[in-house]
Amino acid sequence: MSRIPSSEIKKPVRILNAAVIVAALGYFVDIYDLLLFGIVRTDSLKDLGITGDAIRNQGEYLISMQMFGMLFGGILWGILGDKKGRISVLFGSILIYSVANIANGMVTTVDGYAFWRLIAGIGLAGELGAGITLVAESLPKEKRGYGTMIVASVGVSGAVAAYLVYQIFQDWRLCYYAGGVLGILLLFLRISISESGMFKKVHESAEKKGDFLSLFKDKKRFSKYFQCILIGVPLWFLVGVLITFSPEFAKALGVQGFETVAAGKAIAWCYAGLVFGDIASGLLSQWFKSRKKIMFLFLVFNLIMVFVYLNAFGITASTFYTLCFIMGFSVGYWVLFVTIAAEQFGTNIRATVTTTVPNFVRGSLPLIILIYGFFRDKIFDGNILQSGMIVGSILSVISILALWKLKETFHTDLNYSEKETQPFL
Repeated sequence: MSRIPSSEIKKPVRILNAAVIVAALGYFVDIYDLLLFGIVRTDSLKDLGITGDAIRNQGEYLISMQMFGMLFGGILWGILGDKKGRISVLFGSILIYSVANIANGMVTTVDGYAFWRLIAGIGLAGELGAGITLVAESLPKEKRGYGTMIVASVGVSGAVAAYLVYQIFQDWRLCYYAGGVLGILLLFLRISISESGMFKKVHESAEKKGDFLSLFKDKKRFSKYFQCILIGVPLWFLVGVLITFSPEFAKALGVQGFETVAAGKAIAWCYAGLVFGDIASGLLSQWFKSRKKIMFLFLVFNLIMVFVYLNAFGITASTFYTLCFIMGFSVGYWVLFVTIAAEQFGTNIRATVTTTVPNFVRGSLPLIILIYGFFRDKIFDGNILQSGMIVGSILSVISILALWKLKETFHTDLNYSEKETQPFL
């Protein structure tokens, strides 16, 4: 690996700098839009004339389209982030998902809805990776964990904001319009931040930047990249299946007053817990000077909560929402997950990795839904509870094994570039 002299790079020591603030607000609007569909799913589909079981089926279709967009967008924005700059991606993605948000509020058909969820997914794919990369490169290694913690914890609270906005407006179209306006307003903050010194130095060099295929040209690098993806998958199974389809799970569990359980409220409670989980995991990783140890604890806690949730028969609706909150706390390792990804690779492909990894995790939801549907329909004859426990267990075990193989990155100096290698396939 070729190194850039540390003496040539100036790093601000102030944690709450402009890059952290803009990245946090950008991720806030990102999560607002990302989770808004889950909150307004039922009402928006009913308004478009969908009824009965078709609401669930069309909901799975629409969220899958959104995630396909994030898969494509993750690669696109990641490459651009290393070639053109983290800030260009940060605001280019905001512009696209803001326009898509407004367009979502104007749809009149499911196909139109699906198209704009796809475009929104492409836009949403760039925000987190660019923001985390910029923050990680703008802070010294002993403080960058605090910076990424602020970005993640402020960002995920956007889901709670989406639910509150929906409660105020009681109109799913106005909620989409609000998200679009928030994004456009955020664009005006661009003038307050600049690129990191690390990126500027690499950008001026002749080194190859944003080479997505380089992640597949070396066996060790590919394994590390794939492991970074695997450790985040359990979180999106919990959010994308167990919480998004919470009304169905509440009914299967015989929750008292299950008719009143709303997916939007469950998502809000889950993400409220996730805010506190991100803060806790971020602080604990700083105090114990380890990403892996704290990540492992949260992965185990998450698996325990999956079983608790899927065996909570006959509880009250309020207790059910409390479980959603605790479930959200248990996947508060999201901040560690994206920080680990950023710290594993060199500056010349860091944005590519940090942008594609979380989007591949979120984009894995269609596959997760297929696997979950296979167990539900083919193995357990429609039993969603047993299916959830099996899929949750499989994903958790895989993520723990992947985490075990990754190196500890807390003390890693990010001031290096990845060297070119020959294909191993």
